[in-house]
Amino acid sequence: QVRLVESGGGLVQPGGSLRLSCTFSGSILRQFAMGWYRQTPGKQREWVGSIAPDRSTNYADSVKGRFTISRDNAENTMFLEMNRLRPEDTAVYYCRGGPSTSPYWGRGTQVTVSS
Repeated sequence: QVRLVESGGGLVQPGGSLRLSCTFSGSILRQFAMGWYRQTPGKQREWVGSIAPDRSTNYADSVKGRFTISRDNAENTMFLEMNRLRPEDTAVYYCRGGPSTSPYWGRGTQVTVSS
């Protein structure tokens, strides 16, 4: 059974940092790109960035240069390092993995950037 669980969210001041983790069960996910998404109330889920099995990464323009995605396949974990956080980064952050035709999602972790 494939399962993804996000952790590490919380409240942080503008300019601060947070590190999110996505722990997954099911070694099948190691074969696929994995990604981070975020969503705020009333808006569509937004792609944040992705990491391929070869660890190459891509990011949305809004987070490029501030966020970094990494993965540790041996530990079945993906990370999202978020620096220089802004109030507009406030959202529920989700991790996604598996085939694009039928991806798996975690339940999300709340990140709030506020003074």
